Amino acid sequence: MLDEASGPERPAAAGRPTGAAPTGAAPTDAAPTDPGANGAVPRDDGSVHAEKSDTAPHARRVPDGLEVHPGRHRPDPEASRSVLDPAALAFVAELEREFRHARRRLLAARAERQAAIDAGERPTDPPTGPARSTTWRVPPAPADLRDRRVEITGPAEAKMMINALNSGASVFMADLEDALSPTWANVVEGQANIARAVRRTLAYDAPDGRRYRLADRIATLVVRPRGWHLDEPRVRLDGQPVSAALFDAGLFLWHNAAELLERGSGPYLYLPKLQGAAEAALWHDVFAYAEARLGLPGGSIRATVLIEHVLAALEMEEILFALGEHATGLNAGRWDYLFSIIKTFRACGLILPDRSALTMTVPFMRAYTRRLVEVCHRRGAHAIGGMAAYVPSRRDPSANEIAFARVREDKEREAADGFDGTWVAHPDLVPVARAVFDATLGERPNQLERAGEPVTADELLDFTVPGAGVTEAGLRSNVSVALQYLAAWLGGSGAVAINSLMEDAATAEIARSLLWLWRRSGIAVEGAPLTPERYRRIRDEEAAAVGLERLPTGGAAAELLDRLVLAEDFIEFLTLPGLGHLEA
Repeated sequence: MLDEASGPERPAAAGRPTGAAPTGAAPTDAAPTDPGANGAVPRDDGSVHAEKSDTAPHARRVPDGLEVHPGRHRPDPEASRSVLDPAALAFVAELEREFRHARRRLLAARAERQAAIDAGERPTDPPTGPARSTTWRVPPAPADLRDRRVEITGPAEAKMMINALNSGASVFMADLEDALSPTWANVVEGQANIARAVRRTLAYDAPDGRRYRLADRIATLVVRPRGWHLDEPRVRLDGQPVSAALFDAGLFLWHNAAELLERGSGPYLYLPKLQGAAEAALWHDVFAYAEARLGLPGGSIRATVLIEHVLAALEMEEILFALGEHATGLNAGRWDYLFSIIKTFRACGLILPDRSALTMTVPFMRAYTRRLVEVCHRRGAHAIGGMAAYVPSRRDPSANEIAFARVREDKEREAADGFDGTWVAHPDLVPVARAVFDATLGERPNQLERAGEPVTADELLDFTVPGAGVTEAGLRSNVSVALQYLAAWLGGSGAVAINSLMEDAATAEIARSLLWLWRRSGIAVEGAPLTPERYRRIRDEEAAAVGLERLPTGGAAAELLDRLVLAEDFIEFLTLPGLGHLEA
């Protein structure tokens, strides 16, 4: 429920009162629907096989129509058994059947809106409605989410998770999305690692003999599932792949929500890739359903939304309102936001310069962050700043000092703008960012009392970058970074250090989308257009420079980048064709 300074409550899911058990839902401890004579039980390889009921008389079975085909990346057997418990899979199937049609309608609406923009429609602020005309505020954050001055992110891999949880950061975001290459092994073992972290049993023994264990005091855990646009093709229900978002969130909530509440925390999520309030409203309904189904207190699932899309930036207030009692804050997702601008306005004569010129100080990025802080604080929500991706060098302290100075400058700007916290990608950056926010916040957990000035849609949508252009060096950098990242991603690594920066899928997205934009626009790059022939020549030269041919996935990485850059129609996300390459 929204705080009643606020006005109206967020409506309950259609046809179901808030807090009521879903129609036909079994109690939490009941076995899933019995499929009859032929059941299905999970095996150590992560697959699900039909078996005669008399061969496994005591096995809990997944429901009719659910199949798991793990592909070639097999998870650890213990992780597979614990994560792919039939009861957990039955819960995922419930969510999929309940919400699949609403999700598909939203994805269709995305395509329709994009077609309208391609045809010349200019996005604007939504008309005034309940989200803007009343004085509502989001509920206060839970105790362990009130101070978020430094958040560290990384893939849900054991060693990285332990280092991040022990880093001294306020919050750790375990990433099942952009920083995790979605092999079946990574997806399943990531869930197992999250469950072990919740129960304080997560451990890692390195091949060199070093042992990694959780400290007594660790960061608050938040989990990022995959976005609405992605399927989980290795899990099929009624012959169709399930939603990756429902698969990730469903397993996390089934295995951990009650345990987290018992331990004095709660099930907290970061929601990626939303394009508007209707998509946030669907998450609200999923959370309300899950709370009723799992016997959780209403509003115990709390979410922070990554504002990674330019259309979502126009609906920040509506997104918080749509999440209702589950809303906690918004985050400024920098690279994905830039990527979304190219994707959305690609047919509108858009020209953007080198990635190095697209800093947080250019006018439209300043407008984006100013609007986020203003909306969040007016509605009592946390505003979380962007990523510091520098990876410190163990060999070059002088380079570190230069990089740390840049990180401090970035974080000082965020703190001065009113952000309540910020993101870093490496444990060594936690003290740097913390010192900045400590100096601003002091003993306060946040600066929600800070007001801001409203920002107009025109400010958000003016993509002029004075004095910047496209250079050969910028072109080559995009090709090189994209090739290196894609090769690592196809090899199973989603968070990769490249040129002293920790890169994830958002990096490859902005790099390949700029290359596509420059090629399609015909813009001169130091006197000549980026033709397919010029692109291929540079691709070959940059591939040779980084030794791409020596990598098992090098050829596939070049093939995937070619497909992304040379396609006539813009490919919405690299992960859509990428998953086919990943499993090939």
